[in-house]
Amino acid sequence: MTHVEAAQKSSDSSKALYGGTSTRRITVRDIAAAKQRGEKWPMLTAYDAMTASVFDDAGIPVLLVGDSMGNCHLGYDSTVPVTMDEIAILSAAVVRGTKRALVVADLPFGSYQEGATQALRNATRLMKDSGVGAVKLEGGERSAHQIELLVQSGIPVMAHVGLTPQSVNAFGGYPVQGRGEEAAQQLLRDAKAVQDAGAFAVVLEVVPAELAAEVTTALHIPTVGIGAGPECDAQVLVWTDMAGMTGGRVPRFVKQYMRLREALGGAARSFADEVVGGVYPAAEHSFH
Repeated sequence: MTHVEAAQKSSDSSKALYGGTSTRRITVRDIAAAKQRGEKWPMLTAYDAMTASVFDDAGIPVLLVGDSMGNCHLGYDSTVPVTMDEIAILSAAVVRGTKRALVVADLPFGSYQEGATQALRNATRLMKDSGVGAVKLEGGERSAHQIELLVQSGIPVMAHVGLTPQSVNAFGGYPVQGRGEEAAQQLLRDAKAVQDAGAFAVVLEVVPAELAAEVTTALHIPTVGIGAGPECDAQVLVWTDMAGMTGGRVPRFVKQYMRLREALGGAARSFADEVVGGVYPAAEHSFH
């Protein structure tokens, strides 16, 4: 390796989304540059300031205030009931809890389907009132007009194709998308449509790994996989799934990196046992 190549490698390393040395806010320009470098990067969901600060300190470059909050924080059966007020409040909390991460907020079901004007009004609220750096919305060709107006208005947009959870009632569940030649070609058209509309990245959810690899190669914007195999430019997980906080069965694509639900339950039981047994609070926890 020449001195020039070594210097270039060092410079690229310092700019890395994960593990880089920059402390300023990540922007969509950084996301685009990572695609050019061939750099893979992680994204997690976050719904409150404290959890967001943990992920920000860990170096996670992009945090999604996802409408997945409906399932894992608000007690809904799906993402469909999540409201703009709920997204706005929790997005603001995540922004307050972070210093470096690009915070992306979901536009919830019913907040952009009427058309581009409705999408602009609600996305503008999230940018102005919550302080997010970008928004995300579901749909390919059907959402291209909304994406185009938002981008033209100065609002960065992350798109979302494949399995779109807001369409759970139309899908009749959460089936794998893009299987078969016709479905695969439609997904590719959807991905290209959101790219052409100006999206800076696109989530590919629950699609065959081979198709996701083809889409990733075909696009000049990064793909963010969730249940879409290893060839995507980035990977995202719902944090409660990733940390083992989710109870019951989790999707096949989820890897649990700890057993937080078990650990938190154990801590709660230890606290309760000490209260009942008169052990807590001890002298060192009391004022005199």
